[in-house]
Amino acid sequence: MTDTARIEALENQVADLARRLTVREDELDVRKLQHLYGYLIDKCMYNETVDLFTDDAEVRFFGGVWKGKEGARRLYVERFQKRFTHGNNGPIDGFLLDHPQLQDIVTIEPDGVTAHARARSMMQAGRHKDYLTPDNPMMANPRQWWEGGIYENTYKKVDGVWRIHVLNYFPHWHADFDKGWAYTEAEYVPFPKVLYPEDPSGPDALIEDHWLWPTHKLLPFHMPHPVTGKDMVAERWQGDIDRAQAKLDAKAGAQAAE
Repeated sequence: MTDTARIEALENQVADLARRLTVREDELDVRKLQHLYGYLIDKCMYNETVDLFTDDAEVRFFGGVWKGKEGARRLYVERFQKRFTHGNNGPIDGFLLDHPQLQDIVTIEPDGVTAHARARSMMQAGRHKDYLTPDNPMMANPRQWWEGGIYENTYKKVDGVWRIHVLNYFPHWHADFDKGWAYTEAEYVPFPKVLYPEDPSGPDALIEDHWLWPTHKLLPFHMPHPVTGKDMVAERWQGDIDRAQAKLDAKAGAQAAE
């Protein structure tokens, strides 16, 4: 091999190592961003949470879509902050809302400015019996509950800094602590049904295909199977399809009889 060829090979190797190092650093930065999101909403620091988003962000949550950073502010500040912490940007005594961020899988796209991640949250929440607010329906009674959900998020690097572009959080199940998930009522938390501006803190759009436990489906993966390269698509058991259709038929029959 000539000196020129060796130099060219070394340059290619250095360039490849630099590219791989950048990808790994980006993965770490996206992971830190997602974990910080969890820490901030744990402590109800909703102003700082909104600052994590791009200006053209989208938050997909509980069957609703909040669009733009102003939409995110409407959800986190106008809705959550007012309901959970009396408008206080931070934790309040007697209110628990922990969101551990788990099992994150980060994919950096070839353009170097777009990333996707799938992660899990396992929330523990509650209101202490000695810290109730009777005039606030959200805080009027002692309660302790669980929530489990999946994120399928999109991130953008803006001016060299990773930000959340689409936060797609899909709560899959809930359970009261004392009863457990075997007794969870359908639509444990009601889905939004009224849009902004009729609902001042409501979403800009609704998501049609949304569900909660005991309905149990797969939130699609952003990436293919790492070995086969194929999309990972879950089958829907025919018994569940038949049961869901029977409920729809019964509802339609009841409405027709009215």
